[in-house]
Amino acid sequence: MAISPRSDATFSSQKSTRSESPRTKKFPLTEEEIFYMNCRAAYLTVFKSSLENIISKDQLYLALQHAGRNPSQKTINKYWTPQTAKLNFDDFCIILRKEKPTSKAELLKSFKQLDVNDDGCILHTDLYKFLTKRGEKMTREEVNAIINLADVNDDGKFDYIKFCKLYMTTNEQCLKTTLEKLEVDSKLMRHQFGNHIKGSPERDPSPVPKPSPKITRKTDPETFLNKGDTRSSLLSATRKFKTSVSFTVTMGPNGNRNSKLTEPNLIKDWQHMQSKGCFFLEEDGEIISHQYRMQIAQRSMVYLTIKPLNLSQVEGKPSPWLSVDTALYILKENESQANLQLVCFTELRNREVFGWTGELGPGIYWLIPSTTGCRLRKKIKPVTDEAQLVYRDETGELFLTKEFKSTLSDIFEVIDLDGNGLLSLEEYNFFELRTSGEKCDEDAWAVCRENFDTKRNELTRQGFMDLNLMEANDREGDPCDLWVTLHSMGYNKALELTEACPFVIDIYAEKCKPKIKAVHMEACSGQLEKAICKSVLSNGDAKVMDGYENIIVHTYSCDTWITSVIENKSDEKVIIHINNELSKNCINNRGLNIFAVEVGPKSTMVCQHVMPLNERQEWIYYCIYSLIS
Repeated sequence: MAISPRSDATFSSQKSTRSESPRTKKFPLTEEEIFYMNCRAAYLTVFKSSLENIISKDQLYLALQHAGRNPSQKTINKYWTPQTAKLNFDDFCIILRKEKPTSKAELLKSFKQLDVNDDGCILHTDLYKFLTKRGEKMTREEVNAIINLADVNDDGKFDYIKFCKLYMTTNEQCLKTTLEKLEVDSKLMRHQFGNHIKGSPERDPSPVPKPSPKITRKTDPETFLNKGDTRSSLLSATRKFKTSVSFTVTMGPNGNRNSKLTEPNLIKDWQHMQSKGCFFLEEDGEIISHQYRMQIAQRSMVYLTIKPLNLSQVEGKPSPWLSVDTALYILKENESQANLQLVCFTELRNREVFGWTGELGPGIYWLIPSTTGCRLRKKIKPVTDEAQLVYRDETGELFLTKEFKSTLSDIFEVIDLDGNGLLSLEEYNFFELRTSGEKCDEDAWAVCRENFDTKRNELTRQGFMDLNLMEANDREGDPCDLWVTLHSMGYNKALELTEACPFVIDIYAEKCKPKIKAVHMEACSGQLEKAICKSVLSNGDAKVMDGYENIIVHTYSCDTWITSVIENKSDEKVIIHINNELSKNCINNRGLNIFAVEVGPKSTMVCQHVMPLNERQEWIYYCIYSLIS
């Protein structure tokens, strides 16, 4: 919603368009559409475009694996004959129709025939013999990689029940990750995926001989090993995971008290500046926030803190944002804004305050707020009762309700970044950009000053209230645009602040007066992602994937949270499977105990942030990272 003063006609027409378009509902996809979407997702994991052709057996094998299939060499040869030069996307779709994905029940049945003790496990000696001596053989190195998988092996035994669960979950998460990538990447969404026309007759890429029926005895291991589809399920499944590494961190209640944040002596004599801001949770789960430039005129000791902003709380209403973790990364600007050097971040904590004390030289610094996203996240619980925003008295005049006024007052408190009780044009435009995507220009601001209460050319709290009342009157009491504003600012239908976390930054300098200015509002990625990765690589514990020295998992733990970063030094992208199921009293920013991430070549990425679910209890972080083929 935009509440910039302008002509009623323009104002209303633009509002109507904006309030409808962002929330247009889509029709549910048909099974056919879901099938082709999954085909595209698998294909684009291997190729840059679905217009590219499969030109080798290896590419076909890899694409089928990403589609959740377990092709044996016999299956590959069925579709890639000596006469085959290439297969296109349509051919790939036809193959997927014929080769159904392996179910968990089929995998369990396959493994169970090797389970001589019927205890859910296979001895490593038996597993080694079966996988290297018979059927479609695996190499010694491949079998060792399976035996070294930490989460499915123990005491000389391979737990195939855990493995089947791990394998099926990995397939689902890899597909989900790729589908999410397709949805976000507008360029990929604009691709012409193959030349398939709905309803066109299928054509087989190669003749498929009808298999002759066979009778198999369940207890005959030799027959089991020679049965192509079942054997390939086991073989391909075990080849999914090349190697793994695990981390365990045990944290006591309320963290380690030895690193508690303390104020410097005589801080009351230091010069002080303050600015407010806010984390906002987007529809896709991404978090955006204000970012700042700070100027230090001369070398000085500096004390920096960030904490959630304590708004006027209505009795009986929850204040979930007060438990959100906050942090501040300080980066030094050198020759340009693009060349930023990480200096430090607010690691120490005292209750809800996170801070840092140290010496800074003269210059320009960027302050980038951060939150892990463990506690600022989408709420599943629906709100049934919608708050009333406006009402009419007996004369028909429109008024704002007391509850809505209180909420607007809190919003005013959040967007009044310098805390002087007034809104400058610059502060108001942060609000406008958040709620409508537009800015209010100087002419419109002049109209605003003429029609609403201002002081020193800045909008007062009462003027802000009247501006919203004008909005309601323009819509003849229809609150739809007011709700657009409220949702944009993180409020639900009950006027609870559930998808935003306002914060306040305090800067104290011993020898000069610091300056701070909010410069823009953007996603907590980019420079922040680089800063977090650099901090974790510098200060965290590192473990190399066994046999893959170019893939390193870095884990950093402080009193409040644990962050893991995956570094891929190789020239190829890798997919890492993450399993947090054995962690206790933990919550992560992804909301999943098991998931997979893709790490590009020569890159690092933040894998996950983890925090205690209940800070008053001990929490144990136990995570297994597995490299997927």
